[in-house]
Amino acid sequence: MSDWLNPKRVICIVYVAAMFVVAMDATVLNVALQTISRELEVPPAASGILNVGYLVSLAIVLPMAGWLGDKWGTKRTFLLALAIFTGASALCSFADSLAALTLFRVIQGIGGGLLTPVGMAMLFRMFPPQERAKISRALILPIAIAPAVGPIVSGLLVEYLTWRWIFYVSLPIGIPALVFGLFWLKEHREPDAGKLDVPGLLLSAPGLALVMYALSQGPLLGWNTPQIWSAGLAGMLLLAALVKVELSAQKPLLDLRLLGNRLFRTTGFIAMCASAGLLGMLYVFPLMYQNALHVSALDTGLTTFPEAIGLMVASQLVPWTYPRLGPRRVIMMGFGATALIFIMLSMVDASTNPWFIRSLLFGVGIFLGQTVGSVQIAAFATIPPASMGRASTWFTVQNRLGPAIGLAILSGILAAVGTGTVNAAGEMEPNLMAYRAALLGAAGFLLIGTGAAIWIRDADAASTIRKPAAKIPAKEQAAPAES
Repeated sequence: MSDWLNPKRVICIVYVAAMFVVAMDATVLNVALQTISRELEVPPAASGILNVGYLVSLAIVLPMAGWLGDKWGTKRTFLLALAIFTGASALCSFADSLAALTLFRVIQGIGGGLLTPVGMAMLFRMFPPQERAKISRALILPIAIAPAVGPIVSGLLVEYLTWRWIFYVSLPIGIPALVFGLFWLKEHREPDAGKLDVPGLLLSAPGLALVMYALSQGPLLGWNTPQIWSAGLAGMLLLAALVKVELSAQKPLLDLRLLGNRLFRTTGFIAMCASAGLLGMLYVFPLMYQNALHVSALDTGLTTFPEAIGLMVASQLVPWTYPRLGPRRVIMMGFGATALIFIMLSMVDASTNPWFIRSLLFGVGIFLGQTVGSVQIAAFATIPPASMGRASTWFTVQNRLGPAIGLAILSGILAAVGTGTVNAAGEMEPNLMAYRAALLGAAGFLLIGTGAAIWIRDADAASTIRKPAAKIPAKEQAAPAES
């Protein structure tokens, strides 16, 4: 029993469980928004505040996640964040108004903003570089299953039970993970964490929040809307001031000096491209499949599900491909193949065999899954344990900005081309070309990532490629002395 509950296994269990509930929460809500607005008697457009409140609160607490973990302890911070997230999920299920539900979503965002960077720091501190390829299974699992299962589960719960059940689903996972971690997770503190960088917090929290708000709401409200461009401009100015302040701080909240590390800088940018391309495709393709090709929401969810299966298969392949091919070739091959599949997806029409589409999406999971796993392994190859908390925070910030930028650009493409055209009879028809252009835009993010991968040097990530030194049996060690 003690061997089964070794610290490495405990961290993997708690990390996967926590990341699963956070990743699923992001997808189950979108399917239920229309039902929630109807039952709470608010306009459908008003329910968008539920996502905005979550994103903004997440952006506010995210910059301080690394410092909190180092100062208070990773176990304490992680479990507190998981308790906040799980408790807020329960409160969301009891909300009787949009205002109450929005407040509880904001609280959820506080927990979600702390969980990912602190959990990632715990994971990479526990596993030395040469073992990180093996834990790619733990890294990819919540990313693979939760986003694909979420819409299907949400659709079934909303149709046969009530929208409140989409928040209940976090409890059977979050509560056991919290109790399990409370008893068996090991604490870690950094003795040289320093004091809170107050100027950095005062600039980064509102700066990131305003930028995230502008990126998420710009496609919906219009980029020319005063509240959008003013929020985006104010956010950019705050972040520009943040750069100057953080570079002069002895213990910065967001350590921009980490970008001087070539491997960390390059892989962070590649991770942004991967998340922008993948989540952009998963946003555009279901819209095209339902609105332009007139397929039901349930069939669309079942058609996109093979992408998650591909990701799970990829997680088993990474420990084999990564050390043999090296991160540079794995990332370039994965990005190139996935970009080609995105281009093929942009060509499907109503006559395309659904199983052909499913096979393409399975291929997306296979190729891009290995890329995502390799990027996360290589990114922290040269980061010392003492800097892991701030490095995981910065990496998470980039990964949050990636999807926001991707969705903003792809939504802009859809709006520019126009998702509907007027036929000769004066009726509105879906414009398939708009969705095809947006999917090509998603492929463009991956091609940019492919170009960036050229700058990766496998020698920089050598510590993650080398196999652990074999242990010499005691008898063999004693042999020279006996002779």
